Amino acid sequence: NIMALEVVEVTYDNGIGDFIDFPHTLYKDDPMYVPEIYMGQKDMFNPKKHPFHLTGNVRYYLAKRDGVIVGRIAAINNPRYNEHHHCSYGFFGFFDFVDDLSVSKALLFKACEYARSMQHYHIIGPTNFTTNDTAGVLVDGFDDPPKIMMTYNRPYYQKHYEAFGLVKDMDLFAYMIYTKNVSEKSLRLADALTQRLASQGITIRNVNLKKLDQEAEKIKQIYNQAWINNWGFVPFTDAEFEFLKNDLKMIADERFIYFAEKDGKTIAFGLTMPNINEILIKNKRGRLFPFGLFRLLFGKNKTKTVRVVALGVLEEYRKSGIEALFYARNIAEAKRRNLIGGEASWILESNDEMNAAAIRLGGERYKTYRLYKREL
Repeated sequence: NIMALEVVEVTYDNGIGDFIDFPHTLYKDDPMYVPEIYMGQKDMFNPKKHPFHLTGNVRYYLAKRDGVIVGRIAAINNPRYNEHHHCSYGFFGFFDFVDDLSVSKALLFKACEYARSMQHYHIIGPTNFTTNDTAGVLVDGFDDPPKIMMTYNRPYYQKHYEAFGLVKDMDLFAYMIYTKNVSEKSLRLADALTQRLASQGITIRNVNLKKLDQEAEKIKQIYNQAWINNWGFVPFTDAEFEFLKNDLKMIADERFIYFAEKDGKTIAFGLTMPNINEILIKNKRGRLFPFGLFRLLFGKNKTKTVRVVALGVLEEYRKSGIEALFYARNIAEAKRRNLIGGEASWILESNDEMNAAAIRLGGERYKTYRLYKREL
């Protein structure tokens, strides 16, 4: 007797709480699982709060067997991606399920159905909502918890994707750079590099969080220019960037965010964040109140690891060593604080320069996230 499986649509006003909470139930005994903050997730799905909904559409589905939730998926229409890349792709994300192929298949079928109804001829995922948010299914590196704004899932997910006929589109790599493995020599080279850049009129400075709005504007300009030719890239809208800025400003750390300037013009930025997942992992079911919030705010300076979230260098300055210097700065600061190290992520498998830079520093490729696609 196969118990009846049904897939039901939920909306922000009706059922979104179940959609948000399902992974907490699925992973409640998994020591690697880090719950997303409930309020943050709720804001993300709120059409009045999250700017994705100004340009895109999302449908949310839950799979239920005998009334018990066994999976979830979001079917995503991202017109800005299709405009930017001159294509017609549908997306899926927030995809979690018990280890039962009939469940994952029923959910993916729904996402494909929605994509077809939007005249899309491919489906790609997971992206939560876009590649500027969290993305990718973990296919390698299950032995420690994810860093801030990275995804986590059990190893069985991969076989479910492939059983549905999804094929790899792109791998995203994460490197762990341990401070103890970084040679003094590479830090000495950083001083020489600083001087060489200075002789070309290029200086490095830390962000000024007191002028956050102006500083964030510079980051956005560079991000939207420097990533323009990257696979999967879509520029941030002003509203999306504003949302992200407000999300991150609580935990931003002045000494881990850098700008490179030449003749008063910003030409590069490096953004590294304290890995607050070390704190959130204790935060069952993602509920922050009342103690979680204090734990988060006071704990952000006590994390043992950081994540190098983004290094953006304008194209004409790429071969000058700015990336290497940002990395060296991060490492010197991490050493000063006795941190274990930092994750550099995610780096497209096709980005030879950045992969080489991480490896040169003794980075160890320790996690692989994958985006899958399938023709409809």
